[in-house]
Amino acid sequence: MMARFHDLTVARIDRETPDAVSIAFDIPDDLKTRFAFKPGQYLTLAADIGGEEIRRSYSICSGPGEPLLRVGIRRVEDGRFTGFVTEKLSAGDIIRVMEPEGRFTPEIGGDHDYLLVAAGSGITPMLAIAKAVLSHEPGSRVTLVYGNRETGSIMFLEEVEDLKDRYLGRFSLIHVLSRESQDVDALNGRIDGERIRLFASRGLIDPENHDLAFLCGPGAMIDAVAGTLKDLGMPEGRIRYERFTLDGEAPKARPASSAAREAAEKGAAVEVIHDGVRKRFHVTEPDQTVLDAAHKAGHELPWSCSNGMCCTCRCKVVDGTSEMALNFSLEPWEVEAGYTLACQTRPTSEKLVLDFDAV
Repeated sequence: MMARFHDLTVARIDRETPDAVSIAFDIPDDLKTRFAFKPGQYLTLAADIGGEEIRRSYSICSGPGEPLLRVGIRRVEDGRFTGFVTEKLSAGDIIRVMEPEGRFTPEIGGDHDYLLVAAGSGITPMLAIAKAVLSHEPGSRVTLVYGNRETGSIMFLEEVEDLKDRYLGRFSLIHVLSRESQDVDALNGRIDGERIRLFASRGLIDPENHDLAFLCGPGAMIDAVAGTLKDLGMPEGRIRYERFTLDGEAPKARPASSAAREAAEKGAAVEVIHDGVRKRFHVTEPDQTVLDAAHKAGHELPWSCSNGMCCTCRCKVVDGTSEMALNFSLEPWEVEAGYTLACQTRPTSEKLVLDFDAV
């Protein structure tokens, strides 16, 4: 069953930094099962802003057993949705929230050595992962490399410091600041490949022996850190990442191929299977995606970010061929297995069948 939206009441909003908040939701008893989550997953929030439905995904920062379901949100300049939730949303308000989704999750159980690398609001899923690992894997260790501008901009500072104090010997916390000087020069600047190499040389991290690495933050940081970890001996299969993008940031899509243009000119017939129901429509413009065409035809499909980041619209090609304009979330094996993102998919054949139920 695909995740669905529900009306939830905002239980509380806490100011984490001058430009960031955490929002906690009351979950009714009849929805507690639907909102059970794995550490590292996210919620998609929806609101009508200026007469337009806007959706954004935000990672869950709650730990196991915590009474409220929370997400962390940092306001970005000219961000319509982040401006709304950080300045206008209040406790007691009702907002539409989709059930938890996402695959940026560890398999909790056993003894492991984790490396977590986060920049800015990328801490939100890491906080949930660290809490779950430390509380449910008593033999595991966690190293968190956490980058920010200055101390005042650190989201969840008290919570990560509390984890360090509570799990002495099992949780290592490395703060990296780009606009505030620290006593140790290696901790000043941005998190990049050179800094990761420096930390490894000083024994602060051990890429060859960490069992898993989770990276979350801007794409440039992720690419640099992942590449350096591989150079230092960490197998690619042990590196997981989730890219965070800014409200209004529009990555450049690849131009439509000649096959996509030809299929659109012929009015490519698209059929999607969603919750067992088949919906049919046509793609008639070269740069039109399946999601765009579905919306134009009046069909509702799962979606959130619309830029290839969150994987909410993941589906499988079961007939025909297609291409993606962008892909920041599907793993190579998924693409090889036929999975695609509806928000980025262009038909390259006259008929295309996509199955949203083939998860």
